[in-house]
Amino acid sequence: MRVLFATPVYWPAIAFGGPIWVARELTEGQVRRGQDVDVLTTSLRAIGEPPAERWRSLQRELGGVRIHELATPLRYRWMGVTPTAPLALRALPRPDVAHVFGFRDVVTTTAAAWCRRRGIPYVFEPLNMVKPQFRNLPLKRAFDRVLGDPVIRGARLIVANSEHEREQLVELGLDVRRIVVRPNGFPAPHSERSDILRARIGLDAETPLVLNVGRWSFKKGLDLLLEAVVEIPQAHLALVGFDDGDGTRAVLERLRDRDGLRERVHLLPPLDERQPRELYAEADVFVLPSRDESFGMVAAEAAAAGTASVVTDQCGVAELLGDRAALVVPVDVGAIRGAIDRLLRDRELRARLGEGGRAVAAETSWEAVVALQETYYRQAMDA
Repeated sequence: MRVLFATPVYWPAIAFGGPIWVARELTEGQVRRGQDVDVLTTSLRAIGEPPAERWRSLQRELGGVRIHELATPLRYRWMGVTPTAPLALRALPRPDVAHVFGFRDVVTTTAAAWCRRRGIPYVFEPLNMVKPQFRNLPLKRAFDRVLGDPVIRGARLIVANSEHEREQLVELGLDVRRIVVRPNGFPAPHSERSDILRARIGLDAETPLVLNVGRWSFKKGLDLLLEAVVEIPQAHLALVGFDDGDGTRAVLERLRDRDGLRERVHLLPPLDERQPRELYAEADVFVLPSRDESFGMVAAEAAAAGTASVVTDQCGVAELLGDRAALVVPVDVGAIRGAIDRLLRDRELRARLGEGGRAVAAETSWEAVVALQETYYRQAMDA
């Protein structure tokens, strides 16, 4: 099977969050299963930085995947403008199926239109972006009327990362018969641990540490988490991630300074481009306070490390973690605070949820998820 995977950003653009890791696992996993995979993407690396290549398109190979990185002379946040995308698509061997991974960007919109014109079946994975929300709503709705809606209508299958996302798509009027659910995979359970994070912020092993990893954006609810920690005076909070550029970092800094939390709230960049596997075990509690999240890969990473979590009921990963590996709470400061406080006071509960997280990770491997994705490719080809 020859697969075309169209995505606005690809490895090593980890500043864009969990989808980068997911895309790499899905594509390299298909190669391991014997498929030919071409990735079409931009040269973007990070929000707020120039594209890696403005005027030249490059080809490289990683994990057996052929990556076609298009010249990207212009960009707006995560959307790169790639004028040569039609030429690049015509130069590729005809795929049997395409995977449109993302929404409202030049690469995926162009690839979907190209597939429709040539009768190539494609699956569409919207990554929780079909419903316009949080910012630039008029612009998003205008884009959808002209360019976005055909992407959705032309897909043979629409891949939701959770029942939470599937329900949202049905509420928006999408045909339930075309929607399938494919969770993201979990890292393999492990016991890696370091003292890097505690050393960076000057904490001993006994001081309670609450952790969040990921992009700093309004959607992620980090302002709620910071306010929750205000009334847990014994706890330090580490937010390890990239600034999304939507003003959230400034909000967090204002809240931290207003409440006198500069000594207890730590805004830290990632160590490097690796998954922060060993950092999770340094924390007593991991928190994913998102206002809306189709999945939530960082909570899966925390579970694999055996770290007890608090996640909101608006995160798709909560369906898998449930009461086995996390406390699931509403998107509410008081609820988040109460769950953190409960876990910090109950060592046995933390240990039980940690072991439950490793069990869930073992059950939800990337190998199984990639196999499921292949069945959806074949289903789209046969539709």
